[in-house]
Amino acid sequence: MASSEEFGAPVEVSVDLPEGGQRTVSITNPGKPMFPSVGPDKQERTKLDLANYYVAVGDPIMRTLRDRAVLLERYPNGVRGKSFFQKRIPDSAPDWLTTTRVQTINGTPSRALVISDLAHVLWAANQGVLGLHVWQFRASEPDDADEMRIDLDPSPGVTFDMTREAAGHTRDLLAELGMIGFPKTTGSKGIHIYVRVEPGWDSFAVRGAVVALGRMLADRHPDLITDKWWKEERGERVFVDFNQNAPHKNMFGAWGVRPRVGAQVSTPFRWDELDTIDPDACTIDTVPGRLAEHGDPWELMDDAECTITPLVERFASDLADGIPDAPWPPVYPKMPNEAPRVQPSRARKPD
Repeated sequence: MASSEEFGAPVEVSVDLPEGGQRTVSITNPGKPMFPSVGPDKQERTKLDLANYYVAVGDPIMRTLRDRAVLLERYPNGVRGKSFFQKRIPDSAPDWLTTTRVQTINGTPSRALVISDLAHVLWAANQGVLGLHVWQFRASEPDDADEMRIDLDPSPGVTFDMTREAAGHTRDLLAELGMIGFPKTTGSKGIHIYVRVEPGWDSFAVRGAVVALGRMLADRHPDLITDKWWKEERGERVFVDFNQNAPHKNMFGAWGVRPRVGAQVSTPFRWDELDTIDPDACTIDTVPGRLAEHGDPWELMDDAECTITPLVERFASDLADGIPDAPWPPVYPKMPNEAPRVQPSRARKPD
C-alpha cells in the first residue's frame, strides 16, 4: 500500500458560506485513488476529483441537503477498499461542524452530521465518504417529514426500461392526486421519485401514504409493479419500497457519488429525459456538464409542496376495511395494524 506522502500535500479548497464569508477545507492525500475506472478512458479519479465535483454541484446539492442530518458511508481507501457506516461524529471533529442527535428505531441515540453548508460536504468527502444517506426531515423541524420518497426498486430480471415505465406510471398517478414528483437515478439500477410534503406530517403518515400509493400502482399495473414486501412474492416486477419512508430511515441523497468503480452519481433529471437517461453515464465527470447545460431539475421542489391527505385517507380506509398495514423491516418492533411479519412460504397453513 502506498504511503500517505505518495498521495500529495494537502490542497486547500475554499467555499462560500450562506451567512457570508468563506471556509477553507483541507483535502488531505488529494491524489489518493477513489474510483478506478471512470468514463470512456477508464481512468482513476482521486479524492481531490471528488471534492472538485462537489464544488461544481454545490448549489443544487445544498438545496437538497441543507439542514438535514446524514449517515456517512466511508471508504477510506476508495471503492475497492473496506467500508463502514459512521453513525457518530467524534468529539475530535472540527468545532465548526453542525451536528444533531438522532435515534435509531430502538431508541439508541447518536451524534449525526448536519449539512449546514458546502464545507460540511467537503469535510465528509475528505473522510472518504462515498454515500451521504439523508434523513427525511430537516434538523430544525425534526417532527415534519417533508419528503415523500418513492423508491422504485427493480427485482432480479427487471430491465431499466421496465423501471422507466414504472416511473412514468408513478408520475401520472401523482399528477392525478395533485402531487408533483421529482425523479432521480439511484446511481445504480433504480429510480427514486421525491415529493415535497407540506408541513404537519410525520414519517408514520408519509410511510402510510406510500403504502397506499404502492397498492394503487400495483392494482393498476400488476404485471409491472408490485407492493409485495417479501422478495419471494415480487417476481420480475418493480417493487415500490414504502419502507424507505419509515421513521429513522435515511436514503442515498441526490447529487451524491455512489461507491461504484465508475463513480456514478445519483442524478436528478427532468421528466422529458425519462426515456433517454442513462444511469451508468451519469458520473463524476459528466454530471457537472449536465448541470451547466440544463440547470437543476429539482430547483423548484421547495416551491412545490404537496398535501398527502388523499393517500393518508386511502391508507386509513384500507385499515377500516380490514386490510392490515404492510410489513415493517425486521429491525423495527411489531407495529399496530401490521400484517403477520412472517415469510409467506414459512407461514403456517390453515387446517
